[in-house]
Amino acid sequence: MHPAPSVIFFTVFSGIGFGLLTFLGLGYPAVTGWSAFAFFVIGYLCAVGGLISSTFHLGHPERAFKAFTQWQSSWLSREGICAVVALILMALYGAGLVFFGQRWGLLGVIGSFFSLMTVFTTSMIYAQLKTIPRWNSPLTPAMFLSFSLAGGALLAGQVTWAMALIAISGVIQVVLWMQGDGALKGSGTTLATATGLGTNGSVRAFEPPHTGTNYLLKEFAYVVGRKHSMKLRTISFVLMVVLPVLLLALPFSHWIALVAVVSYVAGTLASRWLFFAEAEHVVGLYYGKR
Repeated sequence: MHPAPSVIFFTVFSGIGFGLLTFLGLGYPAVTGWSAFAFFVIGYLCAVGGLISSTFHLGHPERAFKAFTQWQSSWLSREGICAVVALILMALYGAGLVFFGQRWGLLGVIGSFFSLMTVFTTSMIYAQLKTIPRWNSPLTPAMFLSFSLAGGALLAGQVTWAMALIAISGVIQVVLWMQGDGALKGSGTTLATATGLGTNGSVRAFEPPHTGTNYLLKEFAYVVGRKHSMKLRTISFVLMVVLPVLLLALPFSHWIALVAVVSYVAGTLASRWLFFAEAEHVVGLYYGKR
């Protein structure tokens, strides 16, 4: 898949933002007044900023509201609904903390649930796609949720939780990379199965379908070299797992925490770029790209 910057930014920052809102809804950190206001501003900037950036990838952003009407069949629609509900509930919960010094616990728990559901529905947009075997796995939502919670714990200042969740997200990411490398081959999808001619012998394309590039090749047949892929995986893993955990293990300092956050975000952005760049859509078989 072509790794569109707007979608990468959306999945990373909205995930981290909703992760932070999840922890705030559960009372971590236990802040009120202007301290709570600062945490909620960060959470909303990440969550809403990510959601807004996702509209830049749409051909007609002005029609984005129509996505809310297909909730019975579309994970995109469910994502939009969960996001709106989560943001409204967490705004009410935050108002209690900021203006009244009150923690309305039940409201916070429900808001946390919908915050996590927003991340889950986002992940299912990709995990449901059988045409991309690398994504069509339970590990895809596990990866999205673990990254979201790890980033949320980091921004919420929950050092112990952050270290554990970052380590867990790192393990899930490595397993997803290993499983994904053989996913297309393991799916059994070939040019022979696609054409239904496999019973007649070996099937190969006689001529390329097009003499030049087209939309399908641009969007669905993106190819990243194996050598470059491994380098980026190493860089992203060091930035999003190794360095943040080492920094968090040091005596606490706001500057150290800031570097850990920046490192985690940079590593997650690199990982998410690979998530899209390494996606092998089966349409690539038709063009001889797989």
